[in-house]
Amino acid sequence: MSLHSAWLLLLLSVCAGVWSVPIDRNPSPTEAPHEEEKPEENVDTGLYYDRYLREVIEVLETDPHFREKLQTANTEDIKNGRLSKELDLVGHHVRTRLDELKRQEMSRLRMLLKAKLDSTNTQSLQIDHASMLKQFEHLDPHNQNTFEAKDLELLISTATKDLENYDAERHEEFKRYEMLKEHERREYLRGLDQEKREAEEKRMEELKDKHRHHPKVNVPGSVAQLREVWQETDGLDPQEFNPKTFFKLHDTNDDGLLDEQELEALFTKELEKVYNSKNEEDDMMEMEEERLRMREHVMKNVDANKDRLVTMEEFLKSTQKREFNNPREWETLDDTKPVYTEAELQRFEAELKDKEEELKRRAETLRQEQDLLHERGKALDAQRKEYQQAVLEMSQRQNEQPAAADAKQPPTGPHGELQFHQETNKLEDQEVKTPVEQEADTPNNLPAEPPQNLPTHT
Repeated sequence: MSLHSAWLLLLLSVCAGVWSVPIDRNPSPTEAPHEEEKPEENVDTGLYYDRYLREVIEVLETDPHFREKLQTANTEDIKNGRLSKELDLVGHHVRTRLDELKRQEMSRLRMLLKAKLDSTNTQSLQIDHASMLKQFEHLDPHNQNTFEAKDLELLISTATKDLENYDAERHEEFKRYEMLKEHERREYLRGLDQEKREAEEKRMEELKDKHRHHPKVNVPGSVAQLREVWQETDGLDPQEFNPKTFFKLHDTNDDGLLDEQELEALFTKELEKVYNSKNEEDDMMEMEEERLRMREHVMKNVDANKDRLVTMEEFLKSTQKREFNNPREWETLDDTKPVYTEAELQRFEAELKDKEEELKRRAETLRQEQDLLHERGKALDAQRKEYQQAVLEMSQRQNEQPAAADAKQPPTGPHGELQFHQETNKLEDQEVKTPVEQEADTPNNLPAEPPQNLPTHT
């Protein structure tokens, strides 16, 4: 058995027994070596810091000093924080790894806070993350870089408190499940016409009656219930029932303790009398709630020190009680009053209505934003097309200008000199004549006048 299992059990005996692998306090030194054990399957505690808790435990196990202290620790050492003080004596590499785990957990918590704030549309507000981190009680938020003894103490105490509420939270979750089921049933019937509604109500009532008809369910932990397990599961003669032998048979970990999972395994035969996953009338969620009720009943009557573990002594003492020989039948959920009242159901339906309205408002907001984005997209697409057309026209004009320039350029000779046509030269000669020359070239059709004031010759 790994020391990881031992540590989990010690923590669990204080917390809630969700992990249920006990510690072997008296290992046999002469026990023959055996093949390497398969990794034990970890049961999720349901805590939002479950991974952090497990990783811290795994790292602490690697330190020889802490392992030695763990071997002799008891539940009181965990409760009063004495075990946490041993953290100051662990190796440097262990402390370094614990520091890293804490920084990773702080980063994860910040991401959780950011996601929560994003979902409530409060991104623009000034947020004091240091203050908000105080709501997480399983570590010290004032020191965000190193893992200290206070962190281990907070981790254990918070897990203790949270896991102690585990069963209560499961009951509350089941109540909400039942109220939702009843709400959906009523909504379904409300949507039918009278004839179909009456037929469906009749069918539902027949299913309920069918579910109620089942063999007798023995009280959990009674001699009748244990003898039935002794006979049907263990294959032994019920007349030879022996409580001490029974305990040893079902102490699957051979540690002298029955944990909660080992106890719940004893109720399977009783539950199979009432529930079958193949039957429409049987609800498997109700079966798990029934299993939880049975375990709580046994723990209340057997677990004397309330550590959520049953020792051989506690078990044998319970067989001496008058309740042990009580032949009465166990009252199932169908025999007890509903887990919720009509007032609670009405409040639950009001909550559902408010959530539905909120979802509608969010859906409408998203629709409007989508429409706005669609219009903006259309406008951007139109601008893009205009820009592409302008670029195309500019490119065409740039291509046309060199062609026109080439058409007007006169031909050149073999040495690059310009060559002009004769007509061009004549045209240019005409263009360069001065106005006086033009006037001289113009023919004079007026009659000639005789010269005047000429000198007289003799």
